[in-house]
Amino acid sequence: MLKSEVPISCDLVLIGGGHAHVAVLRSFGMRPLPGTRITMISRDAQTPYSGMLPGHLAGHYDRATCHIDLRPLCRFAEGRLYHTSAVGLDLDRRLVLCQGRPPVPFDVLSIDVGSQPSAAQIAGAAEHAIPVKPVDRFFDSWYRVERALVARNGAMRVVVVGGGAGGVEVSLALQYRLKNLLARNGIDATGLSFAVVTDTDQPLERHGAAVRRKMQRFLRARGIRLHTGRRVVAFEADRLRCEPEEAIAYDAAVLVTHAAAPAWLEATGLELDSAGFVRVRDTLQSWNDERVFAAGDVAALADHQLAKSGVFAVRQGPVLADNLRRVVERRPLRPYRPQRRTLALISSGDAYAVASYGALAFEGAWVWRLKDWIDRRWMRKYQELPKMAAPAAAEVNGLNPSAMRCGGCGAKIAGPVLGRVLDSLRPIARQDVWIGLDAADDAAVVEVPPDKVMVQSVDHFRAFIDDPYLFGRVTANHCLGDIYAMGAVPQAALALVSLPFAPEDKLEQDLRALLTGALETLNQAGAALIGGHTGEGAELAFGLSVNGLADRDQLLRKGGMRAGDVLVLTKPLGTGTIFAADMQGEAGADWVDGALAEMLVSSGPAAACLAEHGATACTDITGFGLLGHLIEMLKASGVATTLRLDALPALDGAKSLLAAGITSSFHPANQAYAAALTEPPPTHHDAYPLLYDPQTAGGLLASIPAERAQDCLARLHDLGYGNAVMIGEVSSNGAPAGTVALI
Repeated sequence: MLKSEVPISCDLVLIGGGHAHVAVLRSFGMRPLPGTRITMISRDAQTPYSGMLPGHLAGHYDRATCHIDLRPLCRFAEGRLYHTSAVGLDLDRRLVLCQGRPPVPFDVLSIDVGSQPSAAQIAGAAEHAIPVKPVDRFFDSWYRVERALVARNGAMRVVVVGGGAGGVEVSLALQYRLKNLLARNGIDATGLSFAVVTDTDQPLERHGAAVRRKMQRFLRARGIRLHTGRRVVAFEADRLRCEPEEAIAYDAAVLVTHAAAPAWLEATGLELDSAGFVRVRDTLQSWNDERVFAAGDVAALADHQLAKSGVFAVRQGPVLADNLRRVVERRPLRPYRPQRRTLALISSGDAYAVASYGALAFEGAWVWRLKDWIDRRWMRKYQELPKMAAPAAAEVNGLNPSAMRCGGCGAKIAGPVLGRVLDSLRPIARQDVWIGLDAADDAAVVEVPPDKVMVQSVDHFRAFIDDPYLFGRVTANHCLGDIYAMGAVPQAALALVSLPFAPEDKLEQDLRALLTGALETLNQAGAALIGGHTGEGAELAFGLSVNGLADRDQLLRKGGMRAGDVLVLTKPLGTGTIFAADMQGEAGADWVDGALAEMLVSSGPAAACLAEHGATACTDITGFGLLGHLIEMLKASGVATTLRLDALPALDGAKSLLAAGITSSFHPANQAYAAALTEPPPTHHDAYPLLYDPQTAGGLLASIPAERAQDCLARLHDLGYGNAVMIGEVSSNGAPAGTVALI
């Protein structure tokens, strides 16, 4: 997590994880700029390297080899990753508008979102074509094509629309891939046909004649038909309509046409070229806003007509990183000078390639090996990050980090800041909240109905993710877990906030994002935010004191387990090890995203389901891990249990990380609970370490009468708890109370 005594003086926001932006992150990680906070907003948490895409399509590279995981790279740069899509800009207020979350403020902004195949003017493309970008969405559709190919015994017509280097490479790569798929399934490939359709008179028009001849030779040798001078005007369900008039039948159509800009740029107020790309100066600054930069495919240099190629984005990266640093430091910027000639290495599907450099062309397996070496060397810079020492603090833009920061009430967030944030929040209104955020009293007042009891809990911890909005959502969900576990309904909450040192405007922005996230969760739970306390600190921390209401005779307690009951766990385990690995830059983005998705699932419906099915005892799994909380239940109930290790649900990546020895700092303390095991621990079992993994916003653990357990599980699955499972039984064999037998 971001932790610094240096006040934040500049918010540098990067939209997109393109080739230039990964260079920016590495540059700032190698040489941090104190006081500058980096936030990357990216739809993809793992960004593909375009140079290896054809090899990935052909099957030469797996996903991990040709993708850069942005989460550890952001961590290396001491930056934040917001895994969402930008949908617009408010340049006047310096805000990035995002999908599904509050706007993100910026002082300096850079855009590197790449491009996508142009299909806006082609009727039916959205319904029937498969764009090759974004890569993850391409494969979501392409896997269906592969299943259909096998089901149809190899009979399929594939059309690739686009005759540039990308279209030719993609057609050769996909044909190679599909022929290998058919061979693995023992299916003859004679029913498989490929065609390339282009509106140009010849393919690869940007390349020399020698390259065009070589690539056309490959197409002929592989039996790939080439339709030149054909402009596609419509995609129908099974055929292309072209001009001059021609109908080309297909079963699958892949779109690799010329690049198009993201549509959301049109309303940003940035000056765009005729194709919708951001016009930039040679410093990579926007033509009409000097605090906004753009690079890669999305940028259009005013004095140069550059191809939409990753080659240019890679070369722009160091210049962009240097200029972003210079603009923060108020120093003159330096120009980007595009290379006059570029070396293109075009693969032919198999481990063979053609080198294109001006009018020169070379081919051979050695060209493929050269391309592979160049690509892997570039990727290693972003996949194998060096360990960096913490930089010395320095004065930044007039903010002195060594200046004394007050403690006590002097560390509170300023009243005007707090007032503006609270005025922007909309907590739900409850009749039983007499005095809440809408009143300026010293304390909140809530009413407890005469037929109810109040259930109270508090939790508070340091941030484990650098997105205050998402941290607020998860923390609120975690804090509500105790209320749900007791069989209560949330009523109200008090917030406890510590924000990193920063100027007032940035404190206000972070506080608003944090409380907006928390409020979303609280409002969904029916709990009113009624007050709290805010202050400054070295890092972000947040917690809630929550109260709920319950019928006295319907409280769920840890005690109450009965012999013969079945143990039901509603969520998978592993958040502790995954976020420990994330802090070390060792957790894959997919693993972190999967963990966060589970942590955002409310336990409210699960608690109601467990109660409806006669739960005799319940708790939520948090810091003491599954075994620690289970032992609390056993001791309170005076019973023992048998636990099935094979049944324990685990988050993706959790077992691998635990096997690698990556554990939460609290994991060793939790291992003291091994004293309750009736037999020596089965340390060889891959699920065994999960017993001690501390959970944040973990699931509920309940004992259910055996005869109702299956109905309970079916209902939990219907409610969206797909990983809910029976993990053991309460013992009736005379084992000592509070002990656990593992099987």
